[in-house]
Amino acid sequence: MKVIEGNLVDIDNREFYPCTITVSDGKILSIERNSNSYDHYICPGFIDAHVHIESSMLMPSEFSKLVIPNGTVGVVSDPHEIANVLGVEGVKMMIKNGKETPLKIFWGIPSCVPATPLDKPGNIITAEDTEILAKTGQFTMLAEVMNIPGVLNGEPEVIAKLDIAKKYALRIDGHAPELRGDALSAYIAYGIETDHESSELEEAEEKISKGMQIMIREGSAAKNYDALKSLIATRTDNVMFCTDDSHADDLLIKGHINYLVKKAVSDGFGIFDILQVACINPVHFYHLDVGTLHVGDKADFIILEDLESLNIHATYINGVEVYRKGGKIEISDSKIPCLNLFNHDIIKDIDIRTDVEGDIHCIKVVPDSIITERIMLHFDRRIENYQSDVDSDILKIVYLNRYYNTKPQVGFISGIGIKHGAFASSISHDSHNIIAVGSTDTDIVTAVNEVIRLKGGLVVNDSEKLHALPLPVGGIMSDRSGQEVAEQYMELNKLLSKMGTPLNSSFMTLSFMALIVIPTLKIGEKGIFDFDKFDFI
Repeated sequence: MKVIEGNLVDIDNREFYPCTITVSDGKILSIERNSNSYDHYICPGFIDAHVHIESSMLMPSEFSKLVIPNGTVGVVSDPHEIANVLGVEGVKMMIKNGKETPLKIFWGIPSCVPATPLDKPGNIITAEDTEILAKTGQFTMLAEVMNIPGVLNGEPEVIAKLDIAKKYALRIDGHAPELRGDALSAYIAYGIETDHESSELEEAEEKISKGMQIMIREGSAAKNYDALKSLIATRTDNVMFCTDDSHADDLLIKGHINYLVKKAVSDGFGIFDILQVACINPVHFYHLDVGTLHVGDKADFIILEDLESLNIHATYINGVEVYRKGGKIEISDSKIPCLNLFNHDIIKDIDIRTDVEGDIHCIKVVPDSIITERIMLHFDRRIENYQSDVDSDILKIVYLNRYYNTKPQVGFISGIGIKHGAFASSISHDSHNIIAVGSTDTDIVTAVNEVIRLKGGLVVNDSEKLHALPLPVGGIMSDRSGQEVAEQYMELNKLLSKMGTPLNSSFMTLSFMALIVIPTLKIGEKGIFDFDKFDFI
């Protein structure tokens, strides 16, 4: 038996009142009003409605150590990043490790591994695999359905997965950037219920009007809060908060869902609207086994120091105080299996040599977005062994499949901004092949070969020295603590800033340059990909 006292944040009835909460066996036995005076508040915990834990570069047990102090009690996680590398084995590895943390992790079955038939990942998840996983009862939803053409064209494998989700009463998450009109209606008609890719208010409003739930996303690369924030007040019942992809440093320094809550409070939105979006809507929509401060609920809640700073004093999950300010989270360190799949041989400068002439499509990075734009470069005459134009911020980008000894693909990119050197990564959504950008072929090749030598990691080549964060788990996650990973990652970003990039999260931005299911130009297995035509140029 445990007794907690404070001012209750009653989101349903939109009121605060002093109370005594009695907890036993992980559940709330009673909530009794009293006449005491308290300066702290008892509030339902925060929920991330859509996240890829792998994007933190941490296993679930380490990820939880960064988000629980931020008041997060539950996350809805799509493990499709590790699934692209290791398939069903990778998904099972994540679930097993996730059980070692008190954080409530609700898993989705990756629906698009690969994201499209045009990707070439390390593994695939078939409709047959989907049914086997669904039968286990361990999953909350069919995770984001990214293959929009596959849905709209009624491709049998895609439709089979949607039918399996319906058969097992799983929610179906969407992924529909810039999808509008009749195409959106057709996409929704297949039972797809959510979207976290809206970047414009009008787009989100149309999706809500057609029955979708919208997730307001604020991650390390994609930041849609400012565009969509008015929905907190106008569409309170139809929106949730999510991070989608956040690196360890942002979780450590900025926070998690509490960061979005604080932004919304500072923007003047009503506290009950904000907390409904952050704490209640995901629980109701996904039918999560998370308490929302009612008698009989699981005792999942947080203690806020006040309603101005919204600083977290303590986090309770299943009635256990798993975090208290100034203390250490009591989660035992687990043995992390370093499963991996990395087969490519080293490359040479000649492998990425490029001659240019005429019109060339160039990727244009949009800051704080994973959507890109198109620039047309024109060369009046043939230039042999063209590498970059640093002054004009035109750099070479290279894509290399790490599972097979295929030929590197080469393109050009603007908006990265480095003036010398190169950087490379084995994190590239969603198949996690190697992607690199640099000012010279030699710099790029040196960085790429270090990633290959490490069998996964983030590498900065400042033209004088190599700096790396190894990622031995699937080539996308570390076996180190969140603190260590965050610190190393910040050092790499500092180096990139010194090299000239204006981007806040260069590696995260780079990782999305291979995600061909996002507009407009990306790079993939056969070179530059045009989303508008949904084909390689």
